[in-house]
Amino acid sequence: MHPQPDDLTETPLLQRTLWQGSFLSLHQDDVRLPDGGQARRVYVRHPGAVMVVPMLDATRLVVERQFRYPVGRVFIELPAGKRDPGETGWACAARELREETGYEADEWARAGVLHPCIGYSNEVIEIWFARGLRAGARTLDEGEFLDVLTVSGDELLAAVARGELTDGKTLVGLLWWQQVVAGRWALSWRPTSAWMQETRP
Repeated sequence: MHPQPDDLTETPLLQRTLWQGSFLSLHQDDVRLPDGGQARRVYVRHPGAVMVVPMLDATRLVVERQFRYPVGRVFIELPAGKRDPGETGWACAARELREETGYEADEWARAGVLHPCIGYSNEVIEIWFARGLRAGARTLDEGEFLDVLTVSGDELLAAVARGELTDGKTLVGLLWWQQVVAGRWALSWRPTSAWMQETRP
């Protein structure tokens, strides 16, 4: 399956930055369409993020409950956060897990990536699994408020079926978890020390 056939590609002709924030920026591009016509595309650039699927064991996961202002409600989510400049995916995953939940992991596996909002942003979220969890103290960012919960994966899937769990990245994380524990999708687990070695200059 070819992900990007040549006849569907849109080519940028003129690119402008409309707004630059602390980590997001808004852009407007004039593009040439596959049939030779032109169109305008407005989109958000994002530095990238990670999501962690923290496994206490084969059945129980660590999740968070927090209020999301743009949609005005509380969500159940897997731990996630944006990458800092120059930060590797694993370093970001380990940092976010520790800061938001207090947990550190003995082993990690990178599962893949997801594109959460392809119609208006270039954001990419790396999916990481963590196991051999050890509880510790959280260090939340200023102005960050969330609860940490331990829930079985089956309970989370039931919440999806009831329409209660609707966060897109968490839905993808649960899909991965479901396939991994069923033995249908394999992960390449490595100790934390091996990932640390790769991040050292």
